[in-house]
Amino acid sequence: MDKLSIAGLLLGVGGILGAQLLEGGGVSMLFQGAAFLIVFGGTLGAVMLQSPLKVFVTGIQMGRWVFITPQLSAQKMVYRITAWSSLARKDGILALESQIAASSDPFVKKGLQLLVDGNSAEKIRQVLEVDIQTFEELRVWESAAGYAPTIGILGAVLGLIHVMQSLGDPSRLGAGIAVAFVSTIYGVGLANLVFLPMANKLKMLIAQQVTMRGMLVDGLAAIASGENPRFIEGKLQGYIS
Repeated sequence: MDKLSIAGLLLGVGGILGAQLLEGGGVSMLFQGAAFLIVFGGTLGAVMLQSPLKVFVTGIQMGRWVFITPQLSAQKMVYRITAWSSLARKDGILALESQIAASSDPFVKKGLQLLVDGNSAEKIRQVLEVDIQTFEELRVWESAAGYAPTIGILGAVLGLIHVMQSLGDPSRLGAGIAVAFVSTIYGVGLANLVFLPMANKLKMLIAQQVTMRGMLVDGLAAIASGENPRFIEGKLQGYIS
């Protein structure tokens, strides 16, 4: 659990609510169901419209990485690849077939399968680098951060239209004005306190994943080329340093 991410989110939201109280306003004024539905529903719909189903679902699932960060160890990856190279050098490439079932990472499974199938280093690199590029293109949360403020403005306009239609009934003016301004707060707030920070943190985590996958590709390619295990280990240590 990433305590810093949770603390940052609570501090950001708490700062806004605290300032509202210090200015003499009520917190309940900031809770408008219609405004939330406009901003959240509109943003979600826009992101769904622009994204293929698989990318959208994967991007949403990756959101949990912000609070439950994947445990990555470059040094452990170096040890694993070095052990594979030693096993392949001693007992042949086919000896790595047992390692496929032992791995839970689909990318690792795919790479080992390509290696066991006797593909060349160039072919392994070519196939796996396509997957790495696809992995980098997940931008669901960044897109949500771009759409939310605009949807918030749309909610504000809808609220003002409601106000104009209710000029003859002063009792209904307050609700319309509240929806108008709170929609803008929701749009800007969600974008800058939630979606954009999550997108930027996911970029950093994805960059780490890409580095780890690049290390794996280099290691598998070196094994396919018959490189010495010590040479492979020394080469991969460069990723850590």
